Amino acid sequence: MNEKRSSFSGSIGFVLAAAGSAVGLGNLWRFPYLAAQYGGGIFILVYIILALTFGFALMTTEIAIGRKTGLSCIGAYKALNKRFSFLGYIAWSVPIIILPYYSVIGGWVCKYIAVYLTGQGAAAADGGAFFGAFMSSTAAPLGWFLLFLALTAVVVIAGVEKGVEKVSKVMMPVLVVLIVGISVYVLTIPGTMEGLKYYLLPDFSKFSITTVCAAMSQLFYSMSLAMGIMVTYGSYTRKDVSLVNAVNQIEIFDTGVALLAGLMIIPALFAFQGEEGLTSAGVGLMFQTLPAVFGQMPGGSVVGLVFFVLVFFAALTSSISLMETIVSMLMDRTKLGRKMSCLVVFIVCIVLGVPSSLGFGVWGHILPLGMDFLTFFDFISNSVVMPIVALITCILVGWFVGTKAICDEVSRNGEHFGRKALYEVMVKYLAPVCLVVILVFSVLQGMGIIKV
Repeated sequence: MNEKRSSFSGSIGFVLAAAGSAVGLGNLWRFPYLAAQYGGGIFILVYIILALTFGFALMTTEIAIGRKTGLSCIGAYKALNKRFSFLGYIAWSVPIIILPYYSVIGGWVCKYIAVYLTGQGAAAADGGAFFGAFMSSTAAPLGWFLLFLALTAVVVIAGVEKGVEKVSKVMMPVLVVLIVGISVYVLTIPGTMEGLKYYLLPDFSKFSITTVCAAMSQLFYSMSLAMGIMVTYGSYTRKDVSLVNAVNQIEIFDTGVALLAGLMIIPALFAFQGEEGLTSAGVGLMFQTLPAVFGQMPGGSVVGLVFFVLVFFAALTSSISLMETIVSMLMDRTKLGRKMSCLVVFIVCIVLGVPSSLGFGVWGHILPLGMDFLTFFDFISNSVVMPIVALITCILVGWFVGTKAICDEVSRNGEHFGRKALYEVMVKYLAPVCLVVILVFSVLQGMGIIKV
């Protein structure tokens, strides 16, 4: 391990960096889609309850493990219990899988910013044709992918305080201003009030176990759990920072942005495309359906530009956290410095990212498990590896290390751990059950057995 470990300057830097990691593409395209599919208000109610229990327990565990050990994930899990050192390697594999395809999507976002900046918003409004033409070109998607990955690397090379923290302190407040601004504007457009009611008013007739599973899986991915990220960021956190307050603030920030994303997207879809527009998801929602909606609304070109700038900020802060986690581990386990570690990660990401970039174009005929490359990598990381990492982490803390070790770290500065009893019950009993449910649900959904 390096003698001098980087650190955040204080509580604000840590919270904004961690929130920047949590707030990503999942908040902006997955949350609104799931909320629309599961009755709006009832999905939101379930999501908030789970955030205060399930999400709180997992996030507290990972951040506390990082700060307690002062190590990134491989060293941290080994320090807790040598028999669980394998868990760190599994956790480290998650950002390695995710960062390449995430950067591919980030490149698409950069492309659409350029489209709206150059006045081509009307062309982008023909969503399917425009996006299809872009993806059929080999060079263009690869070029934008490399640009986004390079921007991520530049920030990570600058270091924790001068790079990761500094960028997060600027981007996260701007992101909130942009998303609030678009949400307010959308709600002034005629016809959006019906969409607002659909989004916010609970329909208890639509409540089901599938609603709970969908909300739980979304929360799990949204908070950047089981990727080694929160462990790594926890290791950069000063001992005098209140973990209780930090976790609460990250939860509020992440959930608030997710709710605002739905407020920004669902009423607009409802107003311009009716309930049919609510069936779009993922790539189709972001790069086909929404540009078509922007093309129909007053000032749509400006809204489209602001929207994709907002998405860029969210994507970049998340990709920074993914790369930082990989780089941190490489630095901890080797004698490589930060610049050389970033270069190694950059090259590996290019190699792994090319299939995802070409999987919608010239390599579109190659379908592992019946999926394009990007969807395949997303399925392996999100639906399989992440639930397994979180499940084993709960077993480690709840039944081998003991929840007392985490609770002592949380309250090391004499602060009151108000949800201590809830935390202990969640980690030992409820969270493991929830994670098994998530794993089964996510795999069945990914294989097409459960339709969402």
